[in-house]
This record gives sequence, C-alpha cells and structure tokens, in this order.
Amino acid sequence: MTGMALMILGIMLLLLLAGFPMMVPLAAATLSVLVVFFSGDVTPAIIIQQWIGGITPSALIAVPMFILAADVMTRGQAAGRLLDAVAAFVGHVRGGLPMTTAVSCALFGAMSGSTQATVVAIGGPLRPRLLAAGYSQSFSTALIINASDVALLIPPSIGMIVYGVVSGTSIGELFIAGVGPGLLILLLFCVYCRLASVGMESAVEPATWPERWQALRRAVLPLGFPAVVMGGIYSGIFSPTEAAAVCVLYAVFLEVVVYREMTVATLPRIALSTGLVTAVVFVLVGAGAAFSWVISFARIPQVLLTETLGLTAESGYWPIMTSISVAFFVGCMFVDPIVVILILTPIFHPIAVAAGIDPVLVGIAVTLQVAIGSATPPFGCDIFTAVAVFRRPYAEVVRGTPPFIVMLIAVAAALVAFPPLALFLRDLAFPG
Repeated sequence: MTGMALMILGIMLLLLLAGFPMMVPLAAATLSVLVVFFSGDVTPAIIIQQWIGGITPSALIAVPMFILAADVMTRGQAAGRLLDAVAAFVGHVRGGLPMTTAVSCALFGAMSGSTQATVVAIGGPLRPRLLAAGYSQSFSTALIINASDVALLIPPSIGMIVYGVVSGTSIGELFIAGVGPGLLILLLFCVYCRLASVGMESAVEPATWPERWQALRRAVLPLGFPAVVMGGIYSGIFSPTEAAAVCVLYAVFLEVVVYREMTVATLPRIALSTGLVTAVVFVLVGAGAAFSWVISFARIPQVLLTETLGLTAESGYWPIMTSISVAFFVGCMFVDPIVVILILTPIFHPIAVAAGIDPVLVGIAVTLQVAIGSATPPFGCDIFTAVAVFRRPYAEVVRGTPPFIVMLIAVAAALVAFPPLALFLRDLAFPG
C-alpha cells in the first residue's frame, strides 16, 4: 500500500511540475496503479466505464446550465445593475466601496455559483474603482478573491453540486444550509472593510432616496435569480437541476427581450464559451471518479484513515470533523477544488456518516474549507485567476489575503462548534 501511495503521489507531482493540466496526472496515476498492481484482476476498460459513470448523474446537468446563465449575465446588463444598486445604498459611507465589492461578489455568486467567474465579473469593474479611491493593490485584489469565496456557499454552488453527486447528499438541503455561513462571512468582511478604511473619506456623494429606489428598481429583475433558484426548489416547483435550466431561460429573457443588450445571434458564441468551461469540468469529474474507484479498490482510504491516522467511526465528532476540515483546506491550497472534492469525499464521507454526523453538515464544512483553500497560498485557484485577469505579480496578490483567511477559518471553526449555523435553515426548509 505504501508503494502504491508513493507511486500515485510521485506521478501526480511529476506531471504537475511538468505543466500538465490536472486531468492528465489524475488519469496517468489511475492507469499506472491499475496496470502495475492490478493487471491480473481488473482490465483497463473498467477505467473508461468509471470515467463515463462519473459524469452520468443527472444532477451534473445543473453545472453547464449555471455556467451558461452566468456567462449571459456577465455579458449583459444584469451584473452592472446589481453593482449600481449596492453602490447606491453603501457606496458613500466610509468603507462603502469595498463593502459594495463584497456584497456584489455575494450577489453575483448567488447567480453564478463559481468563485472564478465572480473574480472576473466583479473584479473587472470594481478593482479600478478601489484603486482610484486609494485602496492598495494587495487589499483590493485580496478582497475580490476572498469575497468571491461566498459564491461557493450561497446557492447555486457548483462545488455543492459536485459534492452532492459524489456523496449522494441532497443538493437542495446543501443549498439552503450554505446560506447562514455565507452571510456570516459577508458580514465579517464588511466589518473588516469598515475598519480598513479608517482615515479614508469616501469620494462618492450620498445617493438620494429617489436615486436609490431607481437603482433598486433597475436591479429587481436581476435579483430574481436567487428567488428563482431558492423559491422554485423549496416550494417544490422544480428540482435543483431544473432550476438551473430556468435560470438560463430567465437570463436570456432579461438580456434579449427586456434589456435588449444582446441578440439571439450572440447566444451561440456564449454557449461555445460555456461548452469549453463545461468540458474541462466534466473531464475532471470523470477522471476524479475513475481515480476514486481505483483508490477505493486498493483500500487506500481504509488504510489511510484507520491504520495511519487512527480515524474510525468511534473516534468521535471532533477528531473526524477536524480531520475533514484540515484535509480539504490543505488539498485546495494545491489543487483545483473540484478535484479535491472528487478525491477526498469518498475517503472521509463514509466514516463521517458511520459516526452519525449529519451529511449536510459535512458537506457545508467541506464546501467552506474548499472555499478557503481556493484563496490560500501557495496554489489556490482563485489566486492564479486574479494573477491572470489583473496581470499583477503573485506576491502582490497574496500579500493582502491573511486577514481574510483568518476570518474564514474563524467561521469554519464556528460551524464545527455550532452546527445550527448551517442546519437551522435546513431544518426549517426540510422538517423531519
């Protein structure tokens, strides 16, 4: 088992350092283990079966739908109208501009479900405004990166969808349970923005109440996206997957019919962009499913947890939740969040369920740790998204992240210590 684990780590590390995309190390490690250790027991064809099986769950249909809806909104007026509405209410106060950025990231995350899409969509228009107002490069970039993490907690969340598919946990329950921790993070970020703006005066004149109501009226229809998702799912009108399709129709209706920002002829180009992103996600999901099957067949999780870590269902709540939190946090510091969810969930989820821990609580803890790790050095994916989009040095981008990471870790600790933070709304929406 030790030789097998070292082989997996060696192959993946070597290929990653050589610059291959993550799907290649996953596939190479999977096939290598199968050929070297199990060639007489299992045929390589089973890897193809597992790969295809990993992308067959119907719940994954929601992923390209939410990505497409976010693409349509980003290229249209919906995102801009949300920014204007938030700025009209808080843009004039001390710290109002960074607060506007944080709230806008949360709102856009509630429409897109993707941290990286939120970094691009919100960072593009608001980062120059933060710099012009006197905020540092490092603070502005770190705020955008970490506030975008709320997109993984406030539904719809692509990370929650993938976790729900892998673990068999209700996606609808995960969606509602993420709202509480997501709003708490947003509140802490706004408080920090206020404190970080001491000595700075806003250059924005307060909006009049007629101007605020005008901005709010302009944002009413874009604010309908979370209402469609949450209201439709919890009223029983449609499933999370169907909600994603309704979001696409709603986005197209707004931008083509209501705002007339784009025409039907532009939709194929947007769909092509969505298709490219979706292809990458689904290849990762398929590769992760095959990898998870191989390591389960080799009993690596059982040996790792019971013999190496000494973790069993009898270990108790705190050791299990602590191990889950640390493993997912460290994993996302180095690897794409979807890959980490695919690899680690089959290892930790069964032992948590066997210990009697609510699978929804486990899912929210995993999602939160994935969000933190995505914005944490050395290799958090949101950091490299910001480096590429804003064209700033890596050292500058990560310089301002520690205060935000501390706040995120504090919320993660509070979630483990006080589960009703996530489960209260879930229990209201799904009694019994």
